[in-house]
Amino acid sequence: MDALEAIKTRRSVRVFQRRELPREMLLELVAAGMQAPSAGNQQPWQFVVVDDRGLLLRVPEFHPYAQMAETAPAAILVCGDLSLEQRKGYWVQDCSAATQNILLAAHAMGLGAVWTGVYPREDRVAGARKLFGLPESIIPLSLIFVGYPEEHPAPENRFKEERIHWNGW
Repeated sequence: MDALEAIKTRRSVRVFQRRELPREMLLELVAAGMQAPSAGNQQPWQFVVVDDRGLLLRVPEFHPYAQMAETAPAAILVCGDLSLEQRKGYWVQDCSAATQNILLAAHAMGLGAVWTGVYPREDRVAGARKLFGLPESIIPLSLIFVGYPEEHPAPENRFKEERIHWNGW
């Protein structure tokens, strides 16, 4: 699948087949995240790969929109590492780019995935920090559930020319 096709056809998948994902596929997804651009090439990210069923089933305890944990075989927690941050405040953009890379890679690999936001909701940050044992310098940004899709949402054309402004407003 080429890049433009992946961008135009990727959709959030919230229901997964009950099939395990090979560790190699999960590593490939994280590697795609690590290819993301970052401010000053600081790469202030850390990733927690979760394939423990017991942990996955506990995510809805702190995240009200994580019902897909019921069927997802795995998740990737994308975190900002403040100890690696050289350009203060850009970790959010950097980790968002890593998250998008993972979503596109999953789609290109025939997998389904969905981005569930953690940061800046303090209750979700605290819940993820506790469940996954994150140090204080690590801030969870997003939790991506991933697996073989049970559903296949149709692509949408989201292009809105009226939102384009040339050379100024």
